[in-house]
Amino acid sequence: MDYQVLLYYNYTTIEDPEQFAKEHLAFCKSLNLKGRILVAKEGINGTLSGTIEETEKYMAMMHQDERFADTFFKIDPSEGHAFKKMFVRARPELVSLKLEDDIDPHELTGDYLSPKEFKEAILDEDTVVIDARNDYEYDLGHFRGAVRPDIRSFRELPKWIRDHKEEFMEKRVVTYCTGGIRCEKFSGWLVREGFKDVGQLHGGIATYGKDPEVQGELWDGKMYVFDERIAVDINQVDKRIVGKDWFDGTPCERYINCGNPECNRQMLTSVENEEKHLGSCSIECAKHPQNRYIKEHQLSEKEVEEKLAAFFN
Repeated sequence: MDYQVLLYYNYTTIEDPEQFAKEHLAFCKSLNLKGRILVAKEGINGTLSGTIEETEKYMAMMHQDERFADTFFKIDPSEGHAFKKMFVRARPELVSLKLEDDIDPHELTGDYLSPKEFKEAILDEDTVVIDARNDYEYDLGHFRGAVRPDIRSFRELPKWIRDHKEEFMEKRVVTYCTGGIRCEKFSGWLVREGFKDVGQLHGGIATYGKDPEVQGELWDGKMYVFDERIAVDINQVDKRIVGKDWFDGTPCERYINCGNPECNRQMLTSVENEEKHLGSCSIECAKHPQNRYIKEHQLSEKEVEEKLAAFFN
């Protein structure tokens, strides 16, 4: 494979995120990279794809900048670009918890756990493992026995934890996310909320899957990624499919977005069920006048009526 995908973050100070974003975008384009990078006064968070040569140049440049000298890059080989375009955008936060009093991971965060230590925590009956990702990420793949918060965005997580606080308060709590950036703040928030023993998987699921000792063991399904690949393998020992088709519950690891642009729910489903249900999660969404699936496949009124009639058959 001649391409690589880079996943990284660094909580560090960027004085002028808007100006940095413009200059960084120009640099990335000069290297023919594609991807999505967010910058804020608190740091940088990115996923990029490019040839091995191009991505190596990017990492070298970043490490030459004292602000990013200690950045750790998670690297996946790829057959081509994992993105269609290159974006660098300034944001108020790298990950949005929408807290009135924000968390600075340099001042407050949970204990870092190596893959081996995290595996031991999963096997410990007295430890609660909480997935810090969204529900659709969990449904594709997760650590065995991990708690699934019923959330569709990261900012909903604090409220969900407060609503279920009594279930976890007196236990050791460890958490995990894709690359580690969400856990940096979430674990710190747990400490501030009064949880006594809080840990986080250092480097996230991506690091756990590449660790030569644990080899992704105790991970079930695939890991959701925010690029064209959608899903990547983690468990190198005993792979299992845990994803279930939205419509019939059969094993499935194929994600689509609901055809209704006002819903846009991500759901696991087969090509056959996508076609049968007009790419929509419900009959209401299938009937939406702006249904993308109907437009993209140029279906006639008769074809749409026939599919709607058979929606639940």
